[in-house]
Amino acid sequence: MNIANWLFSSAKRHPIKAALMRGAEVVATYDQFARRAAHIARTLSQQHGLGAGDRVALFMTNRTEYLECLYAAWWIGGIVVPINAKLHAREAAWIVADSGARLVFVDEDHAEVLRAEIRAGAQILSIEDQEFSSPLASGDLSCPQERRSSDLAWLFYTSGTTGRPKGAMLTHENLVAMSLAYCADVDAVDEGDTALYAAPLSHGAGLYNFIHVRKAARHCVPLSGGFDADEILSIAKHVGTASMFAAPTMVRRLVDAAEASKSQGEGLKTVVYGGGPMYQADIERAIAVFGDKFVQIYGQGESPMTITALPRADHKLSEDPRERARLASVGRAHSPVDVRVVDSTGRTLAPGQDGEIVVSGPTVMAGYWNNPEASASTVRNGWLHTGDIGRLDAEGYLTLTDRSKDVIISGGSNVYPREVEEILLTHPSVSEVAVVGQEDAEWGELVVAFVVAKPDCEPNDEALDEHCLSGLARFKRPKRYVWLGSLPKNNYGKVLKTELRKLL
Repeated sequence: MNIANWLFSSAKRHPIKAALMRGAEVVATYDQFARRAAHIARTLSQQHGLGAGDRVALFMTNRTEYLECLYAAWWIGGIVVPINAKLHAREAAWIVADSGARLVFVDEDHAEVLRAEIRAGAQILSIEDQEFSSPLASGDLSCPQERRSSDLAWLFYTSGTTGRPKGAMLTHENLVAMSLAYCADVDAVDEGDTALYAAPLSHGAGLYNFIHVRKAARHCVPLSGGFDADEILSIAKHVGTASMFAAPTMVRRLVDAAEASKSQGEGLKTVVYGGGPMYQADIERAIAVFGDKFVQIYGQGESPMTITALPRADHKLSEDPRERARLASVGRAHSPVDVRVVDSTGRTLAPGQDGEIVVSGPTVMAGYWNNPEASASTVRNGWLHTGDIGRLDAEGYLTLTDRSKDVIISGGSNVYPREVEEILLTHPSVSEVAVVGQEDAEWGELVVAFVVAKPDCEPNDEALDEHCLSGLARFKRPKRYVWLGSLPKNNYGKVLKTELRKLL
């Protein structure tokens, strides 16, 4: 089963229905969307020699062409490697090399910087190239390449605390199960709806395209290519029944903009939020402004968007302690999965006890790309060990209490301290460094670096900022530097980050 068949089917059933939008403008019907994807697929096959099983990377900001390139890769039976457009070109080049991608789709902003980093092995195809402006072929629309449900479709690189990113291998079956779970647990979708892509298509927002393609709904990319709260409110009011995925920081900004403009989110049907901690006061404020439009999901790249869901029915303002406790949770298990909380031996814990969250089901990845050791340690006996700590209540609601990995979630994006520490330690003025997250009402967490300078070196925040930006994505660089004479350590020499967090 090839997930691209969903686009092929919708194009046959609803050929003249609006499919792709830039802002308020319709730029393609479903027939045009499918023919465009099939045309690009022929270009990949005939001019670039790509076929089934080949990896095709995408390194670009949100735009309607992103969706066309996605389906073109699947049309030939390829495997998509989405790369966060905010990554440094050097980081993107590493992902391209590790995945063995034979071709990378880029936009104008990313073309030259990536060419400077990629030495060999992958072709770079800009969506501004002539191949994209060629007339579409006429005649019958060709079917997508046949694939098995167990074949890989989406290779998502999720960074690890031990250094290099790991590629979570998601099959066509994983994507189908995830998409059907959306209808069962998140929201109903019909052809009158509009998927609004304000968050990166390379991540969770992009994964929600499938069910909207299947239902022949519209797909709208804001003219800004990203998140602008006033623009989102304006588009939603224009198109009506708009649904979107948002990080908690985006929800807060949306509420700020609505209050400033006296809006109640007219046209917004559903806001699915996740990817970071949402403070209870913030979601209560959002409900007060927008009403019952919110659904929370908890997932990972290894089980995309589908571990638990807190539906709109549980998003209510209430003085009832049980209902308030539910609002502070991340909901109950998605329909296709089983979720448990276990101790260090794998024993299932009773309700109310804290332990590691594990999940099994058809949404769990096939493993990590070319990393059997990490695969074996993360998926054991069919259970994905998330590394997150939480507890279940008697009704099955899951509350997150901690993360066993030191990941910092800032604005919905993951920042891994070791990545930042390793860059900072290469600066000639830095002797020691430790990076932690600091709670922030706007971003969820801020990246803070505690730095010990080498003898005769003066603290210089600007120099460290410039150094970080030479090798890291901008969103990963510290927002604050704290200079210390020494880092607190235990008897074994391990840095005590708990002590550093107390200093904040």
